[in-house]
Amino acid sequence: SSWYVSKGDNFFYILVFVIFVRSTMDPTVVTTIIMRVKGGEPPSGAVLAPKLGPLGMSPKKVGDDIAKSTQDWKGLGVTIKLSIQNRQAVVEVVPSSSALIIKALKEPPRDRKKEKNIKHDGNLSFQDVVDIAKIMRSRSMARSFAGTVLEILGTCKSIGCTVGGECPREIQKKIQSGELPVPEED
Repeated sequence: SSWYVSKGDNFFYILVFVIFVRSTMDPTVVTTIIMRVKGGEPPSGAVLAPKLGPLGMSPKKVGDDIAKSTQDWKGLGVTIKLSIQNRQAVVEVVPSSSALIIKALKEPPRDRKKEKNIKHDGNLSFQDVVDIAKIMRSRSMARSFAGTVLEILGTCKSIGCTVGGECPREIQKKIQSGELPVPEED
């Protein structure tokens, strides 16, 4: 009789597994995974496997898709949003303001392992700052577009670049005093 109990237990575990697999394989469900990666490089399988394994996805294939999608951001840390539906992954790059500023400085890609503590001492035009603020507006906490421009100028200050040949702090003071008008967002 113990054989029948064991057989019944196995049936129960198989039933639970089938229900779990059916619920995770629903083709209408969209699973979103947000993670930070180095641009142009596939993340290691050890990072992707715990997130993608339960969804039945290959970490190697998704890693290659991520590397292909982040090629424009080579050498920079960017946030990506993986949308997975019906075992198909779509990679969307969600850049931070610092990544956009460094990209606007047009610095050559660098080897992160060899070159450390890089100074980003380039110069941006005020129009570049406004363009970056337009991209970041939806994620900004500022009430007005001028506030978003001030946030981007603060990021420029922390990175170490200048804006129009001046310190970003000086540009911020000119905006706050009304001396430098900020164009309206489109």
